[in-house]
Amino acid sequence: MNASVPLWEFDNISKAYPGVLANDRVSIKLLAGSIHGLLGENGCGKSTMIKTLSGVQQPDSGRILKDGQQVQIADPQAARDMGIATVFQEFSIVPTLSVGENIFLGNMPRSSFGVVDWKKVHAEAAAVLAEMEVDISTEAITGRLSVGEQQLVEIAKAVAMRASMIILDEPTAALGEEEIERLHQLLRTMRGKGTGILYVSHRLDEVERIVDEVTILRNGRVVSASGETKINVHEIVTAMVGEDIGEHYPKEKNAQEEIVFEARGISTKAGVNDASFALKRGEVLGLGGVLGSGRTEIARALFGTDELTSGEVVLNGQPVAFKREIDAIRAGLALVPENRKFDGLFFNFRASGNITAASLGKLAKLGVLDLKAEERATQELIEDLEISAQAEEKTVNFLSGGNQQKIVIARWLFSNAEVLILDEPTQGIDIGAKIAVYKLINQLTRKGKSIILISSDHDELLAMSDRIAVVQQGSIRRVVDAAELTHDDLVRASAETEETLEKEEALA
Repeated sequence: MNASVPLWEFDNISKAYPGVLANDRVSIKLLAGSIHGLLGENGCGKSTMIKTLSGVQQPDSGRILKDGQQVQIADPQAARDMGIATVFQEFSIVPTLSVGENIFLGNMPRSSFGVVDWKKVHAEAAAVLAEMEVDISTEAITGRLSVGEQQLVEIAKAVAMRASMIILDEPTAALGEEEIERLHQLLRTMRGKGTGILYVSHRLDEVERIVDEVTILRNGRVVSASGETKINVHEIVTAMVGEDIGEHYPKEKNAQEEIVFEARGISTKAGVNDASFALKRGEVLGLGGVLGSGRTEIARALFGTDELTSGEVVLNGQPVAFKREIDAIRAGLALVPENRKFDGLFFNFRASGNITAASLGKLAKLGVLDLKAEERATQELIEDLEISAQAEEKTVNFLSGGNQQKIVIARWLFSNAEVLILDEPTQGIDIGAKIAVYKLINQLTRKGKSIILISSDHDELLAMSDRIAVVQQGSIRRVVDAAELTHDDLVRASAETEETLEKEEALA
């Protein structure tokens, strides 16, 4: 192949939906052995572009060229046959199948008799996972894995294809720092072998570290083509939003001395192991740790989702027992779950129905829901949180990720919760929506609300927390003022072994 000819070229691609021009003459050149960032806020046209390149939909106009020759990607199978592997933000795994089956789904290794060679399926799947340095059994049922582990299985499917182009849509949204670095090392290896990688992410700090060039979309158009924007967070954000937004992490210090919520030696069958901490009024307490460290399991234990086997939870100085989530809600707790799409939203409801779902008793008259009262009650929240006006007319599945996340948070504002557990609250949302969430955290703590923040984005965790509790193996090893930690400190602390901690304690 001529090195000067792009591996893939997308020339003046346009795609319109009723009333919306999603892609307006978008052009991208993807070189062999290059990691190309496709960036922009939610609604800028990235998802439409990905669907077009993956054969999910056809462009209205424009050309797609492979090695300089025009091609038509008629459907997803044609895309795979041409060497395009897409890892969508919405998982395409079959949860009831094993990891090995998912990795080779649609392309199972077969014996000379034409039947599936199960030994080869698991052997080759294990080889792919070993190449990625991922420790997951190929026989594990995929639906029983954590969100982060499921994401790694999705990526393994693409690696197994040995594709010439891999499209990664928010590939690290559910991964911790260690897993992200492992993935990035794998991508660098694939880049060195000549693979072209189209990398889509809202985590701009990692984009800065991994990509070679960027194309930035705004309102369906290219506003910055390859080479026109320096690859640093400030320059990228300015190009994405069309203005200098200033402070990326607008943190306010609102913590008081009063302790409002405590975990005292709590354990569960799900892996929480003698975890203890105290949360102050107006404080943001970050839970830091690697994927699988037990952060989400602690959140589930606090909220009554998983039953305590020992220890106690104390609210405003009084021990409380949450047998079910409704007990926690009535006591003034809230949980914004890690996976808002499966655990946080009713997709066939509009914003109002989602916002009031946890507190319908406020709107019922003689056991009948007052729909007009619901509309009035939620209107102010929709305006205050700057949720799209479409949320009042359309069901939430038509809204952007940022708007969906704000609706989940609005639910707990409506319930008047005093302690909010935010599990990956900015996962998969754009920079503008992230800053809106950060400002909302400030607004809540200013009113005396207390927040437990779980985030795999270490920069976010360090910037927005007052203190950070380091979680390992379901236990909280230490609690440190966020101002005393650096990014490297947090990575090291999260990765320390129990033996290392015992040595440090002995020396102290």
